[in-house]
Amino acid sequence: MNTQKTTITNCEKEPIHIIGRSQAHGVILVCNPISLEITQCTENAEQLFGLSVNHLLGQNLAILISSEKISQITEKLDQGKNLLPDEEVINNSKFLIIPHFSQANLILDFEFAGIDLPSSINQNLLPSILSEIENTKTIPEMCKLAVSQIKNLFEYDRVMMYKFDDEWNGEVIAEIKEIHLESWLGLHYPARDIPKQAREIFLKQGVRIIADVNFITSKLIPEISPISNKPLDISRSELRSVSPIHIEYLQNMGVGASLTAAIILDGELWGLLACHHYSPKFINYHQRQTCKFITQVFSNSLSVKTTKTFLHHMEASEEVRKKLVLQMESISNIKDSLLNFSLKFTDIIECSGGAFYQEGKLKLVGITPQKEDIMDLLRNFIFKKDEEVFYTKNLKAHYVKAKTYTKFASGILSLRLKDAKNSFLLWFRPEISETVTWGGNPEKIGFIKEGVEYLSPRKSFEKWTQQNAGISKQWENYDLQAVAALQESITYIIVKKQRDEILDLNDQLIVANQELQTFNYSISHDLRAPLRGIEGYARILRDHHLEGLDDYSKKAINTIVSSAEDMDRLIEDILSYSSVGKTNLNREILSIDKMIEDILLKQNMAKHFPNTSIILASEFPKIEADRRLISQLLNNLIGNAFKYSSKSLKPLVEIGYIKKEKENVYFVKDNGIGIDPNLNHKIFDVFSRLAGDEYEGSGIGLAIAKKVVDIHQGELWLESNLNKGSTFFFSIPNPVN
Repeated sequence: MNTQKTTITNCEKEPIHIIGRSQAHGVILVCNPISLEITQCTENAEQLFGLSVNHLLGQNLAILISSEKISQITEKLDQGKNLLPDEEVINNSKFLIIPHFSQANLILDFEFAGIDLPSSINQNLLPSILSEIENTKTIPEMCKLAVSQIKNLFEYDRVMMYKFDDEWNGEVIAEIKEIHLESWLGLHYPARDIPKQAREIFLKQGVRIIADVNFITSKLIPEISPISNKPLDISRSELRSVSPIHIEYLQNMGVGASLTAAIILDGELWGLLACHHYSPKFINYHQRQTCKFITQVFSNSLSVKTTKTFLHHMEASEEVRKKLVLQMESISNIKDSLLNFSLKFTDIIECSGGAFYQEGKLKLVGITPQKEDIMDLLRNFIFKKDEEVFYTKNLKAHYVKAKTYTKFASGILSLRLKDAKNSFLLWFRPEISETVTWGGNPEKIGFIKEGVEYLSPRKSFEKWTQQNAGISKQWENYDLQAVAALQESITYIIVKKQRDEILDLNDQLIVANQELQTFNYSISHDLRAPLRGIEGYARILRDHHLEGLDDYSKKAINTIVSSAEDMDRLIEDILSYSSVGKTNLNREILSIDKMIEDILLKQNMAKHFPNTSIILASEFPKIEADRRLISQLLNNLIGNAFKYSSKSLKPLVEIGYIKKEKENVYFVKDNGIGIDPNLNHKIFDVFSRLAGDEYEGSGIGLAIAKKVVDIHQGELWLESNLNKGSTFFFSIPNPVN
């Protein structure tokens, strides 16, 4: 076992769960649960059982327990039933055998049976005690009643209720004691007095006694479990020994015996019922279970009272939230609705002031630090936090610059809003300057030897006063819940307003679309008619009167003709683009082979591009799609492939497909001018022309192709490199029946 001395840095790692020793009022015995062979035993067995450890190890449990009880144990183990405490007389002493399992070991605590409480207490007094606890009105009243009841039952010299704060420091909030003892009511004790691993064991075990602080421990032999080959975890053992540091701590307090019971609230350790006696005192297992039962009733009543408090605060904040929601729904600007009325967002929880940050602007409410201080806090601390909600009662401990304004903001609760404007709500609480009385100086905790600071239990418990500054009232769970509810309401209203804006925009788009259709008609009718007149008369001049004109006039007439042709083609492309998807899809089974053949024929590719070779896949798979739209798609892709590869040394166009499990991918490939990969994202934009002026086109063809594929809920993409050609891929999914 590791015997390293506990230092300041490793005190919370002290392995008290595998301490491997027992107290003096019983024997820890470990068995193989299958064979009931004794594998480990504490060395006080010879004193209490009259049998040496060496005599017990390797023997069957029957060496100590009657055959009848062995049969009962075996039967329960075979059936997977729980083993319950049972009595056995050994060496003329009555023991209570308390079983539990740990790491595949059966651990049996053989504890002196002791004297039970009179049955009249269980029958008459306990129901009265429980009823009194449940009927108390306040938590302080309930704590005071509980310590009084425990002292009357078990007659310890001092009984205290010890409550943890959010940093695990403790405070004695209720006490009853013998008259000659000094009162410890109101004293605080630092978190290290009950370190983390001790708190975890209290949470697991519930009740713990030290019958004699000055007991001589008994070592578990062997130290390592033969079953698991590890030090045995005996944290649940009733007889487990105690940390030497804790023993010295109690001795320094003059305590002779103790009992500690966990007070658990919502699955966490809320506090401890701590009993001290100034001479050895043993109460048996059944008495401790009575104490455990009382503390469980106390915990249940505590839960009820804290829930009532929580609900009371939540009801108040809910009223404020509802009114804020009405304001937000009535006012278009959420910031104004939270800040510019008599009811503000700061009213939802207790605070001295608040701040609203949005898009670089800050608005303050109530008593707060200066604007520049809050902006500095936001930029250098709050913005860097990942969590949506951050809170602390001691801001200066997290952000050093906050020391300058603890008077206004020792506590802060920040909330990141779920909008696109990086908005924050902040609530502030001022410092509460208070005097805390400790049971001894909490700073003097160790001694230094050879450069290492070792943990040393405090030897003085005289009252030591400390002035706390820069700390606010802590944020309670109901504060956090109220803020979370407000965040949900703000998010809902933001989304609702955005939805309303989208619906309004949609209505505007419908009107704009109708106007666009009118404009399209105007283009197709009103503009094309005069354009064709211009083109017609220009052609007449060119065809019949060109010879009599000078060179400048000839060039002007040719320019008019070519410009009119370009404009007519542009109008045609615009009309084609705007008409895509205007009507419902008319899906039918299409033969891609036939469509490609028609396109090559109608566009007279053989005549216009005589040097271009073409590779066609055989037996293209059919698709179910709109014939007119797919024809537009193929026309544009194939036309571009021929056009942009025409100036290559050996122009080549390949049209094929790739067979996929769920859908087929069609492609049109060329070895033409290609496209810079950095410009791929622009290629499908309307009027986007990335080729030079030597290639005709309006820049709408690929935009039409993309729109056709999108309407079919398919995909269109390309792979291309400058001067190495392009491959356009598209897939059209089968429609859902």
